[in-house]
Amino acid sequence: MSVTLSIRTPEVVPLRTPSLAAIVYPQNKYPAAAFEALVASCRRNRLSLAGVLQHPVDAASERRCDVLLEDLSTGRRTSIYEDRGAGASGCRLDESALAEVAARIEGSLGDAPDVLVLNKFGKAECGGGGLLDLIAKAMECNITVVIGVPQSNLFAWRVFGGEFGTELSADSGEIERWVEGLR
Repeated sequence: MSVTLSIRTPEVVPLRTPSLAAIVYPQNKYPAAAFEALVASCRRNRLSLAGVLQHPVDAASERRCDVLLEDLSTGRRTSIYEDRGAGASGCRLDESALAEVAARIEGSLGDAPDVLVLNKFGKAECGGGGLLDLIAKAMECNITVVIGVPQSNLFAWRVFGGEFGTELSADSGEIERWVEGLR
């Protein structure tokens, strides 16, 4: 009796290159509808989500930075602006509130979401802080990251994103096609 052994070579599945996408928008014209379309498209394509959606508190132009961040995993909303009164000017970002949100999001990365949605590559990120560590951690975990980037921060975004960065417009059709390519 003769026995023939065959050795099966296991199929090697290459790791996905981390994707880092920017939804680029004109200064002070945050593309809320584009982000809502992104989240809806991810859910239709059965992609799991982590991160935040940005919601304005007040539509007045002088209060455009007053936003709440909605955690996509829990629905919890957190204010990330300091209310310094009607006469205050300049950036009113509450960096401690942003750090708290970032810590909660980082905790959700353990669930291995497919896509991490972040609201803005802003002044803090341009300066080397803000959500940069969170973005780097997500990429290390092979999680696709999508973040809003105002035109004024595009150069800093390109330096940060390098070869991994992709730029999308706020067009929902373009976003839908991009999301479909994630699978």
